Amino acid sequence: MSHVSTPQHRDPEAPSRRRGGEDRDRSKRRHRGRNVLIALGVLVVALGGTGYWLYSDLNGNIQGVDIDKALGDDRPQKLPTSGQNVLILGSDSRAGANAGLNTGHVSGARSDTALVMHIPEGRTKAVGISIPRDTLVTRPECTKADGTTVASAKRVMFNSIYSQVGPACVVKTVEKMSGIRMDHYMEIDFAGFKGLVDAIGGVTVTTDKDIHDSSSGLDLPAGTHRLDGTQALQFVRTRHGIGDGSDLGRIGLQQQFMLALLSEVKKQDLLGSPTKTYKIADKLTAALTTDSDLASLTKLADFSRSLKGVDPSTMETLMLPVAYDKIDPNRVVPAEPQDSQLWKALRSDSKIPASAKKSPATGG
Repeated sequence: MSHVSTPQHRDPEAPSRRRGGEDRDRSKRRHRGRNVLIALGVLVVALGGTGYWLYSDLNGNIQGVDIDKALGDDRPQKLPTSGQNVLILGSDSRAGANAGLNTGHVSGARSDTALVMHIPEGRTKAVGISIPRDTLVTRPECTKADGTTVASAKRVMFNSIYSQVGPACVVKTVEKMSGIRMDHYMEIDFAGFKGLVDAIGGVTVTTDKDIHDSSSGLDLPAGTHRLDGTQALQFVRTRHGIGDGSDLGRIGLQQQFMLALLSEVKKQDLLGSPTKTYKIADKLTAALTTDSDLASLTKLADFSRSLKGVDPSTMETLMLPVAYDKIDPNRVVPAEPQDSQLWKALRSDSKIPASAKKSPATGG
């Protein structure tokens, strides 16, 4: 992220103007140092000016998945504009460092949190669509990483696709649901999420009601709180302490926390604290998996810079409109016509109708 300045002739008799220019230069350097993309849980810290050993160390942390190779040509066409669509997953693997995070005792890994981030042309705003993990969907035919083919299946719970077939099949499923090509894929696991929040010094949230969830371990009275990594993880995973105890109730908390986290990182003076910058990047990249097009610090930095105009305070967050399943009331299905209206608006970069924002199943 180097910057080359053209030498300017200055009037030696104008020190006040010189100081003003230096202040502006420092402001610009601080701005470049905040080239950061963080999204729910998923989150990218772009570094510049470090030694090769540091770059290599962090670069080697990032895991990549070749989505294009796995899916081939059976995909929606790319947008003819500069808009972007990113599928962000939070993985709830119970293995390794995640085992001690009070995440339950289910074997394997699942996509506990799923968010489609739509960034229209111009990249100055964004909308996030949360897909409830209990949504019953039609899983398309997919190919596993070992080359074996898995047949299409109906009424499959969305969050099971990750463990059954892998991340590429999750991308393909979302593309079939929406008719929208996912330009990028990002995934972060629970342990990485906790470490990231601790590395930035916590995140502030405000709750209107007391939250007491013995399952997640969260005990939070109404009010404003500074959450550490463990509390943040409990916050985004709590479900029994709010609403009807379903996955739908906690989606609002996840979206609230995502915006708070984005705002927190945006205001951090990373350039002024190289130690903190490295600590954040190390925690993040060690837990981050992306599509192969983003699987390096350089590519992540370029993508981050392209989104610098997106302000978290103006980001809209919605839940995919769903209705309770008539056969199994513990599951939900995409609600029509709201579901079709929502995806159509995103495909055309048009305003989302108010009717498409209302979900028959609310989790309240």
